[in-house]
Amino acid sequence: MTHYILRRLLIMVPLLFGISVVSYGIITFAPGDPALLLADPEQITAEQLAAARESLGLDDPLPVRYVKTMKSLFLGDLRSFRTRQPVLEMIVDRMPTTLTLGMLAILFGFTFGITIGVLQALKPYSKLDDLGTFLSLVGFAVPNFWLALMLILLFAVRLGWLPVSGIRPVGSTSWNPIEMAPHLVLPTIVLGSGLMASIARYTRSSMLEALDQDYVLAARAKGLPERLVIIRHALRNSMLPVITLLGFYVPFLIGGAAVVETIFALPGVGRLALDSVFIRDYPVILSVNVMGAVAVLLGNLLSDIGYAVVDPRIRLR
Repeated sequence: MTHYILRRLLIMVPLLFGISVVSYGIITFAPGDPALLLADPEQITAEQLAAARESLGLDDPLPVRYVKTMKSLFLGDLRSFRTRQPVLEMIVDRMPTTLTLGMLAILFGFTFGITIGVLQALKPYSKLDDLGTFLSLVGFAVPNFWLALMLILLFAVRLGWLPVSGIRPVGSTSWNPIEMAPHLVLPTIVLGSGLMASIARYTRSSMLEALDQDYVLAARAKGLPERLVIIRHALRNSMLPVITLLGFYVPFLIGGAAVVETIFALPGVGRLALDSVFIRDYPVILSVNVMGAVAVLLGNLLSDIGYAVVDPRIRLR
């Protein structure tokens, strides 16, 4: 296992290099000049514009800019074009919000997704199964931005039960879970709805297949309680596809949170990346892209390790 993990970590190095090159090229060749977007073009002279571009390092050849940017990124002193604040500091300040929202969305998606999928598998082709299928299709089909607006309209505007935006009450600076809980209910439901739908469909399909296997029939023939048969034998052996989704959705939640964080005015990494795109803040965009790539690679590695944990027959070499 250790040898396998080390080999996978070494493979990540050239992958991250390629991802950084492609990401930097796309960002650089995208329309828009950061120097013009950071100042009023009607009030800045040509000399001031040239000085601004020089201060941002935009006058250097593309390969030189890439090397300088990546060196600053790995040394931790890469600075934002807009605020001149270290990008690492900006991401660290906003990471708790994104991590909190992401973990709650994963918990919501897996808890309700697995529950719905198991209930569907135990009562196939029943009204309960039809209801679970309907909820899954809604989770797949409804866009996050539309669901967020509808939930805000219902629970915040009409009923007044939950706050519309923010991660904590106005004037509060603490991370008090009791104060934050009402602000995270709607974003968690919106971000976790798609994950819940996927988990429910995969769990139902895997559970139906597992319930027909010989080891489940043998467990029932031995007289084991049905609860143990379902949890210890059927459910555990049907978790491999679900673990695959976990490795995929952990990094996806960073990008998917951009829309949710923007609608609910949450100060997270996704909203930071989206705001940076509009002003062509190259250092911030590149840093978030590289961070997302690392999350994807680590998520896939954790999925493979999870296979071996759930199914002892799998050996990683």
